Amino acid sequence: QIQLAESGGGSVQAGGSLRLSCVMSGGVRVAQCMGWFRQDAAVATMYGGDDRPPWYDDSVKGRFTISRDNAKNTLYLQMNDLKPEDTAIYTCAAEGEWDPFGGQCLSLRSWGQGTQVTVSS
Repeated sequence: QIQLAESGGGSVQAGGSLRLSCVMSGGVRVAQCMGWFRQDAAVATMYGGDDRPPWYDDSVKGRFTISRDNAKNTLYLQMNDLKPEDTAIYTCAAEGEWDPFGGQCLSLRSWGQGTQVTVSS
């Protein structure tokens, strides 16, 4: 089982930026699905084994970027041009299934505790 620990949340003004981090430990594999969620909705997912494009929810396309540092076993979410509607608890997850038809990760099984992001107007 993979353990996930998020950090990097905070309070920012609209238009600001944050970078969330998710340290993964306990049997971490490079070739796996992983992603970020707010509440129970997926924000961004990716597959770490190759260069296939990540999936983004329409609400964050062009503003958020998901990435991974394999050497540090850390998943990131770069969040730019933040909006008040982005306010949520953001949770990282891993160990899902890649859907080649939808181009996204599904059924992620391991979850972190979440980190709060608050965007003020």
